[in-house]
Amino acid sequence: MQTADPERTGIARISLADIVRRGARRNPDKTAVIQGERRITFSVLDATSERVGEALRDHALAGRRIATMCVNSIEHLTAIQAIHKSGNVWVPVNVQLDAASIEHVLSHAEVSGVFIDAALFAVPALRALVERLDLLAVVIGGAHPATPTDTGTLHFDALASRPPAAPLAAPGGDDELALVMYTSGTTGKQKGVMHSHRSIHGALLTCAQSFEATERDVVASVLPLFHCAQHTISMGALMAGATIWLAHGFDPAALLAAIARERISWLSCLPMMFDALMKHPDRPGTDLSSLRMCMYGLAPMPKNLLADVRREMCADVRLGTGQTEMYPPTMVYRASEHPDKDGNCWGVSVAGVETAVMDDDGRLLGPGEVGEIVHRGPNVFLGYLKDPEATAAARRFGWHHTGDIGMFDADGQMLFLDRKKDMIKSGGENVSSIKLEAVLLAHPAVAGAAVVGLPHPHWGEAVAAFVVLRPAAAGACGEDELLAFCRERLGRFEVPKSIRFVDGLPMTPTGKVQKYQLRTGHLALFASEKA
Repeated sequence: MQTADPERTGIARISLADIVRRGARRNPDKTAVIQGERRITFSVLDATSERVGEALRDHALAGRRIATMCVNSIEHLTAIQAIHKSGNVWVPVNVQLDAASIEHVLSHAEVSGVFIDAALFAVPALRALVERLDLLAVVIGGAHPATPTDTGTLHFDALASRPPAAPLAAPGGDDELALVMYTSGTTGKQKGVMHSHRSIHGALLTCAQSFEATERDVVASVLPLFHCAQHTISMGALMAGATIWLAHGFDPAALLAAIARERISWLSCLPMMFDALMKHPDRPGTDLSSLRMCMYGLAPMPKNLLADVRREMCADVRLGTGQTEMYPPTMVYRASEHPDKDGNCWGVSVAGVETAVMDDDGRLLGPGEVGEIVHRGPNVFLGYLKDPEATAAARRFGWHHTGDIGMFDADGQMLFLDRKKDMIKSGGENVSSIKLEAVLLAHPAVAGAAVVGLPHPHWGEAVAAFVVLRPAAAGACGEDELLAFCRERLGRFEVPKSIRFVDGLPMTPTGKVQKYQLRTGHLALFASEKA
């Protein structure tokens, strides 16, 4: 039996610590990141992350779990690289969560230190949390002294300005734990998703290949870096030698100006962001000729909006899908190749990922048959942290179970029908909440919509829609108008039994609707109906 060759193992290792380092070797003076007026090269990003990584080791932080609580910034990106270079595990924290949810992530992941923006560290509840958990805090920004009086607090600028560091000794890689990213919590308590260097590295390569990233690209990073989709896009772009433009939140005017000024070529946004860009008064006069591709995700894009974006912004519009557990991308839909498809089309698997549709007994289904979407590929997670039962359930029958319902159409394109938990069973019929939401969003008065099934004494479940109207339509559009609109476009059993107008929908910080809150808050809506 052959033993592993340690020299070959080091040469062939797969590590997220090498991405920027290798980019700096290829093209040291090329701009890697743009943020406002600031620009840094690959060599500067590499050298700074080496210094910060060395500082972590000097403070006995190696082989630990290190969190980031930051908005998009050059420092945040540097911190992520420093964590990997020092042989630690990255735990991204969604900074839009409430303090209790943040405490759950930090405690459950058993983090030892945290990179935190000064504005967040100034929040009493968050500072008290960091102190209570006895975390070493590296503060980014703010007027903190280079030598802090608080021994548990360091300042990022002081670490980044240390004398030049020699390249850190090669940390772990391959199938070792690289990050623990927590789910969005659409169904309750967040779960810690564990990924290896290999699974993330494979996803980054696939992302770069699937969207043809090259050194000539300027890629907009608009969504937060703590989100798996934006992390993949940003790091996949850097792996390919592209430049990334970091946005500090979504500002349609600033984004339009940046597209023209920086010649952004790859734009990735949520559908509602594209809607805001299309409606902005600056858009018609903005030079968008540099855009070669627009990408959307997290939610279906209404067909009329998709057509508008293709006509007015960029002809090549694509949907990218994935999950925290199956690091994105897993499937890509190219609207230019299938313009007749609706916004729930997910397209085909990316290179290296295998996708199928499965019934509850593990049988793979053919075209036109509805079941759960399952995947196999190198980008699958290691498991849920401290939850072996949930891990085993997610990989039944040798496939990763997404919890999404879909089917392959006659063209071999995957049609996403609904989340498994959101499919409504009313009077013996299956009703797709996604399909009904797409119809409602096509109405010009509707700004947002969510559809759920609620208990009904006769139908078992009844279809209920919650709608947010556009400001100009408030008071002018009523339930009867929307019901008539639905009847023209849906089967009788799919038309909602009730439409409620609301000021806003309960959302996760990553922009997903928390349908369980709508269900639990309106369980008695049809209680007075007759059986």
